[in-house]
Amino acid sequence: MHEAILYKQLEDCKVQCTACKQKCIIAENHTGICGVRQNREGKLYLLVYGKASAVNNDPVEKKPLFHFLPGTQIFSLGTVGCNFGCSFCQNWDLSQVSKEVKLRLLKEKKPELAKVEIGKFGYELLPEKIVETCKKYNIPSIAYTYNEPIIFFEYLYDTARLAKKAGIKNVLVSNGYESDEALELLKDYVDAMNIDLKSFSDEFYSKICKARLQPVLDTIKKAHALGIWIEITTLIIPTKNDSEEELTNIARFIASIDHTIPWHVTAFHPEYEMKDIPETNFESLLHAYRIGKKAGLHHVYIGNIVDEKHASTHCHNCKALLIKRIGHHVETNSFKGICPECKEPVPGIWK
Repeated sequence: MHEAILYKQLEDCKVQCTACKQKCIIAENHTGICGVRQNREGKLYLLVYGKASAVNNDPVEKKPLFHFLPGTQIFSLGTVGCNFGCSFCQNWDLSQVSKEVKLRLLKEKKPELAKVEIGKFGYELLPEKIVETCKKYNIPSIAYTYNEPIIFFEYLYDTARLAKKAGIKNVLVSNGYESDEALELLKDYVDAMNIDLKSFSDEFYSKICKARLQPVLDTIKKAHALGIWIEITTLIIPTKNDSEEELTNIARFIASIDHTIPWHVTAFHPEYEMKDIPETNFESLLHAYRIGKKAGLHHVYIGNIVDEKHASTHCHNCKALLIKRIGHHVETNSFKGICPECKEPVPGIWK
């Protein structure tokens, strides 16, 4: 076990976790919503420190990040657990398993066994080994992804600090529920975030994700204000979040912060508890793309399907092709942030 950094001690041997905006108050021997942060004798411990459950070397475009070191590889890792309960989760086998363990142990009246049960998932991969691997194979960045990274804050934080010292960049792929305390600690170490804006409806967040909308909006604003490069992803789910009004509200919100923030509108595929919803068709994605452009967003991308035209980066000013993409493959990746035709700067992290 590894003692947490972000928590407060309360009366009656309780603690309050402050890593995310759920701000769970946790009784002794119990865990928070995520199932991986446990109160033991009035101290909070992270049960998945150094325990990676998913590790891959991915194209950075898969995160998706299109204005961040295009065409490069990114070392990607995640643990188990999540502070959301999305019924459409595409990584539910990782994100929700800790909650299943938690519920089983509560039913058996053995919550104190969380450390043993959660410890069965994943294998040891300490921060030093992650950074050493990236240096050995010249991988320029690390993504904390697959499940919500803020729930394994201390593991992420230690890895990110070591990576930064080694000249390796750090990326969060997140649901946007980071606490202000967490973002303040991470601001000097995290270079980019892809944040899911799953809907612009609090009812959607409450019923489908077991969370709230406003904290996500606040995180997007704060991350941008801190100078972290951000891109936004919305999974377009037929009949759930694909109305004209909702997509317009999302696009206008992003544009109100910065017109240059890339918006990824991606196709839904039936997963987990939403297998009765059909896949998103191309016309729906194209409709969302047009809404984003009408709202004034400079860069809107269609994802989770192969569509070269709407996955490639064009100059907002002169429409010149800057980066050609086919799926997650970048055919031309020599772009350095300035349009060679009209000299218009394109925000992002290009080197």
